[in-house]
Amino acid sequence: MTRELHIDGVTVSDESPCYVIAEIGHNHQGDVEKCKELFDAAKDCGANAVKLQKRDNKSLFTRVMYASPYTSEHAFGDTYGTHREALEFGRDEYVELMAHAEEIGITFFATAFDMPSADFLADLQIPAYKMASGDLRSIPLLRHVASFGKPMIVSTGGGTMDDVKRAYDEIMPINPQLCIMQCTAGYPPEFSELNLKVIETYREAFPDVVIGFSSHDSGIAMPLIAYMLGSRMVEKHFTLNRAMKGSDHAFSLEPGGLRRLVRDLHRTVESLGDGVKRAYPSEERPLYKMAKKLVAARDLPPGHVLTEEDIVMKTPNDGLSPQHYDELIGRRVVSAMKADEAFSLENTVAASAA
Repeated sequence: MTRELHIDGVTVSDESPCYVIAEIGHNHQGDVEKCKELFDAAKDCGANAVKLQKRDNKSLFTRVMYASPYTSEHAFGDTYGTHREALEFGRDEYVELMAHAEEIGITFFATAFDMPSADFLADLQIPAYKMASGDLRSIPLLRHVASFGKPMIVSTGGGTMDDVKRAYDEIMPINPQLCIMQCTAGYPPEFSELNLKVIETYREAFPDVVIGFSSHDSGIAMPLIAYMLGSRMVEKHFTLNRAMKGSDHAFSLEPGGLRRLVRDLHRTVESLGDGVKRAYPSEERPLYKMAKKLVAARDLPPGHVLTEEDIVMKTPNDGLSPQHYDELIGRRVVSAMKADEAFSLENTVAASAA
C-alpha cells in the first residue's frame, strides 16, 4: 500500500527525503518583518515549509480565560486575551506573508485552532493544515478541516491509540491526504517521554498514510532516529534567538541547529544506500596501508615446499591477498625468494607439478 502526501507540489512518501517544517508559531512576536526574517532563515536552512498558528481568540477562549490577568515574563499584554491578540496576525499580514513565502520559494501554512480560523485559512487557500495535539479529540473541527480537501497534518500529543484511531476514522473517508505525527505535548518533554517507537506502531496501524514526528525536544538527533523508524515528516519549533521574549523560544532551534538538522536528514537518506555491499574508490588508498599481502617469512630456496612457517601477512596491500593463504600451503616456489618478497600464484606451483 502506498503512503503519499502531496503538499504544494512536493510528494512525501516512504521513498522521499524527510519533509521539514519550521514551526514559527508566535516566535515572530507579532512583528511581520521579523516573521519574514524567520521565513528567510528557514528557507536558507533548507526547510520545506514554515508554519504559523492561527487563533480566533475571542471565540476560542472563555470570557474568563480571555480576561484573566497574565503576568508571565513572556507576556505581551496584561490579560491573556490582550497577550494573544498582540501575537495574532490578521488577513493583511497573512496575505503579505504568503506573497513573501512565494517570492523566496518556501511553502507556508498554519495550524487552525478553531472553526473561524480554519475558514480564515481556507479563504486564503493555504496549501495544507496542521492540527494541534490539543485538537486530536475535536472531531467537529477535524471533520470541518478535512472537508477542505487539503493535506492535513495531525499531531497526537497527549492522546491514546483509541484517540488516534478515532481521528483517523473521522478524517479518512472525507480526505485521505493525511499525515499522523507522533508527538509528546511537553515543552520540552523528557527524552524518556518521546516514545519514538510509536512511529512504528502508527506505520503498522495506518499503512495508507504518511507518518511524521512533531519534535518538541531542543536537540537535532531525535528526528534522525524518527526517520530511521519510518517518519517522513518532521516539525521543529524555530526561532532567530532562543533568548528572545516568548515561551516557545527556549526549546526552538536557531538557524544553525535547523541547518544541521536538514543537512543530517539528507545525509541519512544518502547514507542508507541500496543495501548492496561493495567496495568504493575512496577505500583504495586507506586499505593500501591497512590491508595485507602474503610474503615470504624468510629466504626460500628454489623448489621449496611452503609450510605455515614460510608465509606471513604484511602491508602494504599490493600483492596476493591473505584469502589465498590456504592455497599456498604445500605449493613449491618456482625460484629463490627473499624475505618479505610477495607471493603470487604465478611464482609458485602445485607440488605435483614441480
